[in-house]
Amino acid sequence: MKQFNLNFPLKGKYVVMVAPSFIVDFEYPGILWGLKELGFDKIVELTFGAKLVNRQYHEQLKKGGFFISSVCPGIVDIVCRKFPQYKYNLVKVDSPLIAMAKVCKKVYPSHKVVFISPCNYKKIEALKSKLIEEVIDYKELKDIFEKYKVNLKDNRKIHFDKFYNDYTKIYPLAGGLSKTAHLKGVLKKKQIETIDGVSKVMKFLNKPNKKIKFLDCNFCVGACIGGPCINSIEKISKRRKKVLRYLKKSKSEDIPEAKKGLISKANGISLFKKSF
Repeated sequence: MKQFNLNFPLKGKYVVMVAPSFIVDFEYPGILWGLKELGFDKIVELTFGAKLVNRQYHEQLKKGGFFISSVCPGIVDIVCRKFPQYKYNLVKVDSPLIAMAKVCKKVYPSHKVVFISPCNYKKIEALKSKLIEEVIDYKELKDIFEKYKVNLKDNRKIHFDKFYNDYTKIYPLAGGLSKTAHLKGVLKKKQIETIDGVSKVMKFLNKPNKKIKFLDCNFCVGACIGGPCINSIEKISKRRKKVLRYLKKSKSEDIPEAKKGLISKANGISLFKKSF
């Protein structure tokens, strides 16, 4: 795995993308002050990218058939290698990571893009995309904060830059996609199967339930909050509660300048994948 090549504090313009699973390991808004102290000029959350992806999923699933979520690169890898017969059932839409990177390249064309990752699969996806210059995982970020004695206890008011979306903050939880993609009227609950953990996903694909029309699945147990690059040793249930508390807090934040993630920011950006 390629290691990042960054020297802190940063020189030049950098935008850093943070997945909402960060709340498992880092306090909010302290992490934002920490990233600013490291020299990041702009800090965005992947939640806006998730909103854009959800809109595409909504349209794709309306077409009918059997679909497998493709937001988790670990699942995409397993399906392509172990279950090639289902390769064409993967939803041909970018992940929130890639969607947000495309938005950043459009809105911040003079900035280099850095991604903070909870897992190795996402690190590989990010670097392969050519949209992201560097990737730092949660364990590496913790070490960086400690090495540079960064203050993470600053509770002064600060928000993510430009883009904002509260409801997709549950994306790193199992079933986060299907719960936020507004699928009511598109699919019935009994037609959606949520599975976290690659062994259970493989078990399903070996003997699929023909009544299921959408498999919302993740490689890791607990989904992204169970990623191997996360520092926390807490039980998945406690990590999940942190995400839900973060969601609740975000709903009460007054961020008028963000306007809840304007879709117009993504005008002209294609999120469709031709193949896997």
